[in-house]
Amino acid sequence: MNQTRSQSVREAGSVLIIALVFLLLLTLVGVTAMQSTTLEERMAGNTRESSVAFQAAEAALREAEAYLEQAVVGPFNGAGGLYQPAAPDGTPRWHDTGTSWKTWSGKLVDVGRQPEYIIEEMAPYPDPGGTVAADEPLPEVQIYRITAIGYGGNVNTRVMLQTTYRR
Repeated sequence: MNQTRSQSVREAGSVLIIALVFLLLLTLVGVTAMQSTTLEERMAGNTRESSVAFQAAEAALREAEAYLEQAVVGPFNGAGGLYQPAAPDGTPRWHDTGTSWKTWSGKLVDVGRQPEYIIEEMAPYPDPGGTVAADEPLPEVQIYRITAIGYGGNVNTRVMLQTTYRR
């Protein structure tokens, strides 16, 4: 009878050890699942931030295009976000720190800063589809480059878009 009793005591101790190992494994699985969930939540937040910034930049592009649809535009002298294509040192305007961006006229709520844009008047070029007469010069077409920056809820989240506009 003593032998049976000592065996059951040893077995009871081994059950405790096995239960603690299983508990440790379940804890590790739970911690891993929480880390994965936290990462996925951050990724979803970053995707939302970049989407908001993209939509803000799109809104600024549309406003600049609407400006260019007016009968009279300009002058492209650096005032009000209207520029010639390059800074005096040859730096593109969107890289030039001295460039004064025009702020979008609307009011977006979910952004850390309202979107901005500049319009650059590019050199005109001949329109190959403008005339069929061999003795007439080709008419010139004016091209504008629009650069817009949109911001997410955090001003460090930025999206820059560019488009060309033919007039």
